Amino acid sequence: MPLSLVMFDCDGVLVDSEILAAQVEAERFAEIGIEIAASEIAERFAGLTLLRMLELLAAETGQNFPEDFAARTDEEIERRLRSSVEAIPGVAAMLDRIDLPRCICSNSGSERLETMLRKVELWDRFRPYVFSALEVGTRRGKPAPDVYLYGAEQFSAAPGETIVLEDSVHGVAAASAAGCRVVGFTGGRHTYAGHGHALSEAGAETVIKRLSEFPAVVEAFRNWDRV
Repeated sequence: MPLSLVMFDCDGVLVDSEILAAQVEAERFAEIGIEIAASEIAERFAGLTLLRMLELLAAETGQNFPEDFAARTDEEIERRLRSSVEAIPGVAAMLDRIDLPRCICSNSGSERLETMLRKVELWDRFRPYVFSALEVGTRRGKPAPDVYLYGAEQFSAAPGETIVLEDSVHGVAAASAAGCRVVGFTGGRHTYAGHGHALSEAGAETVIKRLSEFPAVVEAFRNWDRV
């Protein structure tokens, strides 16, 4: 089946933001007595919204989070991103080599997406096709497949004709459930031992660690049958 669309996650795929968010979250959790390293947050919760992370930790620890915990944490993450976020190495050159239509499908909010993408000079390479899972369609975040189904629909593309680049288990699961062809990515600073294997287990057909590898994979997928 020919490819007609490339869909990208944003955090940890285009911008190296997952590690910054995890560091802030680890600091904020420590303030209320929950000791969890940024590396563990990245491994267990990358690809989820902060609110979903808090729900899972509350069920696991019995911790009642302060009412303003999520809002204050998000504010600090936003501040760090505005000052420190960088593009994943090789992103501009990678985009130059792919001639298919493209969009972004992310769990991040639209304002954060625009802030990050403008800072790393990628906003104009995607707008207006930058979709926040919690703001479009059914408004269900990953690992629900909805945002990828929405993205494909905007281009009148069948999911099986799309290829997705994802860095998180939850994101890969979302794209795979949508029926997309999925490539895992382990090139962000939040990567961990066993990351590639976890992405494969979640449904990635192949895994890359450099964005420079992605155009060749896209070209190959144009000729490969689904594995």
